[in-house]
Amino acid sequence: MNRRPPIRPNVPAPRTWDARLARRLVTPLIDTRITPNHLTTLRLLIGAAGALCLARGGFAFSNAGAFLIVLSNFVDHTDGELARISGKTSRIGHFYDLASDALVTVLLFLGMGIGMSTAGGLGLVALPTLLGAIAGVSVAVIFFLRMRIEEMAGKAGTKQASAGGFETEDVLYLLPLVTLTSGTSLFIIAASIGAPLFAVWVMVDYRRVSRRAQPATQSSQVMG
Repeated sequence: MNRRPPIRPNVPAPRTWDARLARRLVTPLIDTRITPNHLTTLRLLIGAAGALCLARGGFAFSNAGAFLIVLSNFVDHTDGELARISGKTSRIGHFYDLASDALVTVLLFLGMGIGMSTAGGLGLVALPTLLGAIAGVSVAVIFFLRMRIEEMAGKAGTKQASAGGFETEDVLYLLPLVTLTSGTSLFIIAASIGAPLFAVWVMVDYRRVSRRAQPATQSSQVMG
């Protein structure tokens, strides 16, 4: 009779539904050679494939790309859950995970912009790609600053808002609805406006955290 490998003690249950499902799926991998970095690489490859499909444009490729992005977003939870319950955590792995998150999100917006350009979206060829680039660069800035905030204030400093078992990033699960209803144009416009505004907010938060961290650093240097 096969027994499911036990979850390591003192590991709190995930707050979100997708993370809970991810933990159930990776629990049998605890004592295998599969590492969190393997799952991060899988998430990166799926996300890149999704972005390429979105860049092809057209109804079929756009919807296939949206599905792959959703799958990639879910797989993103598996590496963290495996790391937590197996103890296979590392600073390099954490950085790799954050870098993959940023890259997939940037490629998502760029892919959507290029796909719209190919289809002549918004009446101009270059504009959709430019809007996608604006959103993508803003997301890259957000991820970089959040990583710096985490270094200064810990993970609590970058904790996402959550409610009912869902987090802010879970909005990506609605991406297939956007492509199925041909709402890509509105989505990319909203992203090109919302992402820079959120980046500005994160910049303000970064300055606040860095100023608060400076006195603590100076105090530790004096005591040392």
